[in-house]
Amino acid sequence: MDERRRQNIAYEYLCHLEEAKRWMEVCLVEELPPTTELEEGLRNGVYLAKLAKFFAPKMVSEKKIYDVEQTRYKKSGLHFRHTDNTVQWLRAMESIGLPKIFYPETTDVYDRKNIPRMIYCIHALSLYLFKLGIAPQIQDLLGKVAFTEEEISNMRKELEKYGIQMPSFSKIGGILANELSVDEAALHAAVIAINEAIEKGIAEQTIITLRNPNAVLTLVNENLAQEYQKELWEAKKGKEENARLKNNCISEEERDAYEELLTQAEIQSTINKVNRLAAVDHINAVIRESNPEETLLALKKPEAQLPAVYPFAAAMYQTELFNLQKQNATNYLVHEELLIAVEMLSAVALLNQALESNDLVSVQNQLRSPKIGFNNLDETYVERYANELLSIKLETSSQGQENLSWNEIQNCIDMVNIQIQEENERIVAVEYINEAIDEGNPVKTVEGLMLPTAKIKDVDPAPEYAQHYQDVLYQAKSQKAMYSQDPVSASKILWLDEIQHAVYEANMHKDKAKHWVTLVIDVNQCLEKENTSDILSVLKSSVHNTNDILPECADRYYDALAKKKEQKSTSVSTEGSWLKLTLQEKYDYYYNVDSKESSWVTPESCLLKESWLTGEEIEDIIEEVTADYIREKMWSASEDMLLRFQATSSGPLLRKDYEARKSFLYEQEEHVVKIQAFWKGHKQRIAYIDRRQTFIDHIPSVVKIQSWFRMIIARKNYLSRLQYFRDHKNEIVKIQSLLRANKARDDYKTLVGSENPPLTVIRKFVHLLDQSDLDFQEELEVARLRGEVVTKIRGNQQLEKDLNLMDIKIGLLVKNRITLEDVISHRTKLNKKKGGEILNNTDNQGIKSLSKERRKTLETYQQLFYLLQTNPLYLAKLIFQMPQNKSTKFMDTVIFTLYNYASNQREEYLLLKLFKTALEEEIKSKVDQVQDIVTGNPTVIKMVVSFNRGARGQNTLRQLLSPVVKEIIDDKSLIINTSPVDVYKAWVNQLETQTGEASNLPYDVTTEQALTYPEVKNKLEASNENLRRVTDKVLNSIISSLDLLPYGLRYIAKVLKNSIHEKFPDATEDELLKIVGNLLYYRYMNPAIVAPDGFDIIDLTAGGQINSDQRRNLGSVAKVLQHAASNKLFEGENEHLSSMNNYLSETYQKFRKYFKEACDVPEPEEKFNMDKYTDVVTVSKPVIYISIEEIISTHSLLLEHQEAIAPEKHDSLNELLELLGEVPHVESFLGEGAIDPNDPNKANTLNQLSKTEISLSLTSKYDLRDGEAIDGQSLMIKTKKLIIDVIRNQPGNTLTEILGTPATTQQETDHATDMVSRAIKDSKTPEEMKHSQSMVEDAQLPLEQKKRKIQRNLRTLEQMGHVSSKNKYQDILNEIAKDIRNQRIYRKLRKAELVKLQQTLEALNEKATFYEEQINYYDTYIKTCLDNLKIKNSRRSIKLDGKGEPKGSRRAKPVKYTAAKLHEKGVLLGIDDLQTNQFKNVTFDIISTEDVGIFDVKSKFLGVEMEKVQLNIQDLLEMQYEGVAVMKMFDKVKVNVNLLIYLLNKKFYGK
Repeated sequence: MDERRRQNIAYEYLCHLEEAKRWMEVCLVEELPPTTELEEGLRNGVYLAKLAKFFAPKMVSEKKIYDVEQTRYKKSGLHFRHTDNTVQWLRAMESIGLPKIFYPETTDVYDRKNIPRMIYCIHALSLYLFKLGIAPQIQDLLGKVAFTEEEISNMRKELEKYGIQMPSFSKIGGILANELSVDEAALHAAVIAINEAIEKGIAEQTIITLRNPNAVLTLVNENLAQEYQKELWEAKKGKEENARLKNNCISEEERDAYEELLTQAEIQSTINKVNRLAAVDHINAVIRESNPEETLLALKKPEAQLPAVYPFAAAMYQTELFNLQKQNATNYLVHEELLIAVEMLSAVALLNQALESNDLVSVQNQLRSPKIGFNNLDETYVERYANELLSIKLETSSQGQENLSWNEIQNCIDMVNIQIQEENERIVAVEYINEAIDEGNPVKTVEGLMLPTAKIKDVDPAPEYAQHYQDVLYQAKSQKAMYSQDPVSASKILWLDEIQHAVYEANMHKDKAKHWVTLVIDVNQCLEKENTSDILSVLKSSVHNTNDILPECADRYYDALAKKKEQKSTSVSTEGSWLKLTLQEKYDYYYNVDSKESSWVTPESCLLKESWLTGEEIEDIIEEVTADYIREKMWSASEDMLLRFQATSSGPLLRKDYEARKSFLYEQEEHVVKIQAFWKGHKQRIAYIDRRQTFIDHIPSVVKIQSWFRMIIARKNYLSRLQYFRDHKNEIVKIQSLLRANKARDDYKTLVGSENPPLTVIRKFVHLLDQSDLDFQEELEVARLRGEVVTKIRGNQQLEKDLNLMDIKIGLLVKNRITLEDVISHRTKLNKKKGGEILNNTDNQGIKSLSKERRKTLETYQQLFYLLQTNPLYLAKLIFQMPQNKSTKFMDTVIFTLYNYASNQREEYLLLKLFKTALEEEIKSKVDQVQDIVTGNPTVIKMVVSFNRGARGQNTLRQLLSPVVKEIIDDKSLIINTSPVDVYKAWVNQLETQTGEASNLPYDVTTEQALTYPEVKNKLEASNENLRRVTDKVLNSIISSLDLLPYGLRYIAKVLKNSIHEKFPDATEDELLKIVGNLLYYRYMNPAIVAPDGFDIIDLTAGGQINSDQRRNLGSVAKVLQHAASNKLFEGENEHLSSMNNYLSETYQKFRKYFKEACDVPEPEEKFNMDKYTDVVTVSKPVIYISIEEIISTHSLLLEHQEAIAPEKHDSLNELLELLGEVPHVESFLGEGAIDPNDPNKANTLNQLSKTEISLSLTSKYDLRDGEAIDGQSLMIKTKKLIIDVIRNQPGNTLTEILGTPATTQQETDHATDMVSRAIKDSKTPEEMKHSQSMVEDAQLPLEQKKRKIQRNLRTLEQMGHVSSKNKYQDILNEIAKDIRNQRIYRKLRKAELVKLQQTLEALNEKATFYEEQINYYDTYIKTCLDNLKIKNSRRSIKLDGKGEPKGSRRAKPVKYTAAKLHEKGVLLGIDDLQTNQFKNVTFDIISTEDVGIFDVKSKFLGVEMEKVQLNIQDLLEMQYEGVAVMKMFDKVKVNVNLLIYLLNKKFYGK
């Protein structure tokens, strides 16, 4: 029994060896040594290392395996370095987590100390890899393999040598489970739970255990729960049955737990099987639906376990699988069929992709792929297959087919194989033919040519042609060998194309011979029969070129041929029956006329038929006859006949001779013409004499005929033309209007473009200078709108100031109730302004509304303000003479009023001239360094910015910034905080809020300490990123809106840049552009970004405001743009923002370009088309709207600074100031009786009247007046008006011609009529638009008197050098033409100004509406305060007995404090000249007066009353608001303002 047991152990071990061998072969895809030699084969570790490379490729590579090909081992046996392979195997198992309990020692393998231990380890490794899903399961071959008794005995002996206990292979599963890690133990438990659930047979529980993550099962589908349960149950039952059969002979202790339980790998395998079956069902279903996309998705599912598929071949998968499914009897494809089909189709798809990319190498590689499964594919011809497939692919693509199918590719391969086979067979045939040619055997040669494999075409197998084929082929081969460079090589062989060519040549010889025989026999027989009529048909049917046979020459052909035959027959003695033809002087052809026999070899008894004409002779005769006929008929032939001649064989040559003759005649043309002319003249002369004699004989009849015919022709032409005009009446009118329009256009071009337009052109357009009713209406509308705009601006400015004051007062009210009365008083004033009480009192008053006595003075003021308006130097000097606080107010009121807030182009032009003059003066006198403009606060710059941000420029600033600023404000998620300390504090607050516990972090930190926290850095970086993003939006809005920037601001920027550069020529371009940026961005745009609500950039409802986060966001953006505009980097205290320095540099470059382009503007004269004489030709006079108070204030300032403004004694300003005299008061300005002297509110009335606005029509003191000295320009204007009146009624080409020609009575009458019409129109003209009296009087003069006055004026102007009589006074005509052109421009600008004024007025009305909403809001607030105050007062006035206290009877008691007590409270800080220890001797009594908010403070020293002072609580609150902390009382007592207010509130109001 013991012997039998040892034998069983040896057999079992051999089975385990076989199991390990087969498993390793599957993993390595390599054959291992036989089972009995396996132990020895594994000792060098090569197979073990390869196995390690299989399951741990990252650990072991092929390069690390020693002696991988085992050449060293086979040659000299084991080497110590072979142990490295075993070590790598052990390390690889360790890397994947196989428990070390299974590991053998290195010596167990290398020294063969314990080989069974190594086999045991391989079994454990296989089970472990199977559970991991890396390798297949090892097979159980116990009892399934047979070994010989000898093999078993040898193994038993070997095992006995080891002297070890055989490891228990059956316990590997249990040991492996016991050795698992925590996760692996969980896997084991999950597998046990699955087995238990399977046993219960409830699918729902089974699916829950399968989805347990610890089970590490993949692709579990809840929808397949029933199928999983069924398959797993069957698998478990099958495993239990196998275990029962196997364990009959094994003890209970040796049994493995997994012998009856399904392992994780087996469960996964079953799941995969079920999934696979379900996936195959789904694939079959979608294939039937014929949806390529759905089919592709189904094939790609991992559950299907199919090879990879490619989306670009979706249609091919659908088509091929659908066809395959239809071919199946069950209309169903099982997994194995799908696997094979998909693998082949994927390979075909890759092949098609390679074909599509035209990649020959890739195509060849795909063809070699074993997956594609092509039949009869010979790798020797892969390149040829690829080329053929590429051509087929190209052809099918052009027909719209996307991919080649597998069958098409297989057909291509089969076709190429057939071609290759045919080529090989053809090569054999070619060798056979060459061999026959060399042998000189004609029969064999023909046999070779007839071989089907040779594919030689058109071979005639008749024996009589064999010799000729042989001769031609032999000749071709001889020539090839003769001309070949290498006679030894294959050049001695005729290739297929050469053989074919020789056959074609032999066939041509045969055909030519047949044709020759036919010709010779037919012609000679026809001649022998003397059949003349048939010769033409015989020749045409026999010759090569039928065009050579001309029907007209039929008789000539016959005669010539018959004659030649007769000559030949006479010299023949013997006559045979053979005809001979020699071809190419090499080949002889024989034909027997009698026997019809032909031969390419000379017959034995060959006697030629010499009496017959040969083919060459017949052709020569035909050619000669045809040529003779053509020469005869060539000169008289028609074009068709010439073409027929040209088609003959000799035709081209004869045509050449003809052309040569013709050319000769052309060369001798002169002589030919003479001959022809002589002949033609002779004939014509005879005909002329005959005709003339006929006319002489019938002269009366000829004259009658001529006159009648001329009359008919003329009448016919007239009627035809007349009817044509009637038929085209509309077109004629259009042409006439077009001509007139072209003439008018040309005249206007002459007027506009010519330097000296003629008088005739000027006369046509002089009517454009007339003022129409529309002109007057538009002028009046412009004047009205200007007045409304100015009034509205001033009203809005006053409302804004009062509202700001109201803000302060309400702020003070919040702190102290006693100022409520003051607030109510201010509210009443606001309501009056809102209701229009004040504005109604300030209606614009004209000159007529004042007293007659003051009119002269007011006219002088008009002249004064005109002078100030048009001469900017006066105001520029005045601005710099005043203190800055006064100059600011003066600018905001008088100056902008004087220029009507630039409400039209004239005022804007003049205001810009003032700004320019003042800025240049300020830079010249006050700027010492370039940076002074930036660091200082220049008055003019401030004035320019204030104006352009005011009513005129506010809309522009709103358009420029409103969208992007509103976007920043509306973005509630935007938080920009660049202060590390603030970010740190917010973070700490957030932590404490979230945790509900106090943070251990310090609250007060420095910037450096805050930046040490990563959270702060991250938040700062996020803020910086948001800041860059938002700043980019604002920057792009600014840069892209350059055209929106006010022209005036850009022009002043240009003046600023040029003035600085002029004073500091060494200043760089960057320095100049920084100064421009300081004006355009920092001063103009930056404040509007920081405080958009303060500059009306955004719309806020009454009481609405911007919160602190929004304000900080805007401030951060403005800060970055400010640094970028000045090219100032973040450093010092802003060092934490240094990461944005690169961004600042990039932004500066954009700003630099923007500032440079902003300065590129035209001068105001060009922009507004203005000059110093514009006012003279303007229809309406300039009007300003100014209050009496501002007139008096301006007068006062001019007198105060008269010496500095106008140092010259005879200056025009001094003259006007002298006429005005002293500065008037309001009462004296208005005149006596304007105010009731007994009016108790006289002061208030005077104050209201001082604000009365009046309209001043500005005029120059030096306008044209009779008897006054006249300057040249004024005289020029007056003369132009007279000339216009004259040229309207008197024609002429030049001015001198008109002035020298007396006017007719009709012209005088027409002129008088025109003047009457003008007088009627002038009577309707508004007063401010009327011309001066002198011009009106000139207009009433008769035509002749006007002409005389023109002559006098022209002489005066010529003396002044304005005109010249040499050019007929063209200069003054040019000026009139210029006035006509400017009138059109002025009308266009006036319309634009109307639109602009309407828009401005609309914006001002919107702003006024906003202010009214603010007033209503404040009014509601104050009413609430009043209601609360009444309630509180009513409560305080109730006594115990229920009776109310009389009004005013209750007063607060006085409060007494010593100075020491007040010092102790902190209210009193010190008393000058008094020590602290003496404060107890000083007392203060604080008494509330009857006036609310007014307190009397009395001081006593040692009981003696010293001084008394009155305190106003409102003044104290204003001081507190303005930040004043300490004030003085009695000029020596220092008190704390805040504590004093607190004391008063506490003691008197209970606060």
